[in-house]
Amino acid sequence: MGQSSVSESGQSNSATRECDCLAHQFGNAADHPLRERRYPTDMTDREWAQVRPLLPVPGWMRGRGGQPEVYCHRQMLDAIRYLVDNGVKWRAMPCDFPPWDRVYAFFRRWRDNALVKEFHDRLRDRVRMRLGRDTEPSAGVIDSQSVKADAVVGADSRGYDGGKQINGRKRHVVVDTLGLLLGVMVTSADVGDRMAAQVLLARVADAHHRLALVWADGGYTGSLVEHCLAALALVLAIVKRSDDQKGFVVLPKRWIVERLFAHLMRSRRLVRDVERRTASAEAMIYWSMTMVMTRRLARPHHAPA
Repeated sequence: MGQSSVSESGQSNSATRECDCLAHQFGNAADHPLRERRYPTDMTDREWAQVRPLLPVPGWMRGRGGQPEVYCHRQMLDAIRYLVDNGVKWRAMPCDFPPWDRVYAFFRRWRDNALVKEFHDRLRDRVRMRLGRDTEPSAGVIDSQSVKADAVVGADSRGYDGGKQINGRKRHVVVDTLGLLLGVMVTSADVGDRMAAQVLLARVADAHHRLALVWADGGYTGSLVEHCLAALALVLAIVKRSDDQKGFVVLPKRWIVERLFAHLMRSRRLVRDVERRTASAEAMIYWSMTMVMTRRLARPHHAPA
């Protein structure tokens, strides 16, 4: 894919007179007017300059069939970012974005073809490289978060977490030492951490071959430690809270994944689980993290002395 022609030094959030997305260059997006950028979630020109080269190439440009897209990719991304950050319904999408059903079709296509994960992983690699890290992490942290589920969530994918006293779903995540997402799996809240960790850690270890050490809390003790070492060649290090500690205490390494959960809870769409499918819930988490990373990449970078 060709490099973006948008200047990386531009910080304007106003409407641009031209767009260099693939839908404008090779599709039919030019048939629709460009919108004025007015919301805090709209990508700045600096963000778009970072994002543009990392976007997956549409299937219709790779001979996989389908019609050329008729709506600007930048507008589509801005619309999904708006929905995730503000927690609105799909049908309540502001009218200056493309029609809500077209935005949802874009979201669904990226979800079903794992394009949002591909886009997310490219951004994560770029963030790690910018900070002088190898793109493949060698250590991570695993944890879970239980959240209440909306009424649209069916009984087949919701449950009751007795420890947290929450009726809903549970988000199991693995992050690197920078707090960037390596893998996520959404289950019903009654699924145990150790059971979900076996599946999630296998996926993450398969995708990141340098991963050798994962920190976890006391909920991951037991046979899981031996399983990770024997089956995945992973050292699962348990970081336990001391029995004589009282009140809030920042525990080594575990605060990294807690910071990610704090980022997610700032996205109103993720405060409760309102997705009918767990795949959509996972996609929303990836979209939330893409906003965090594009903003990091858009900051002026000062190389260490």
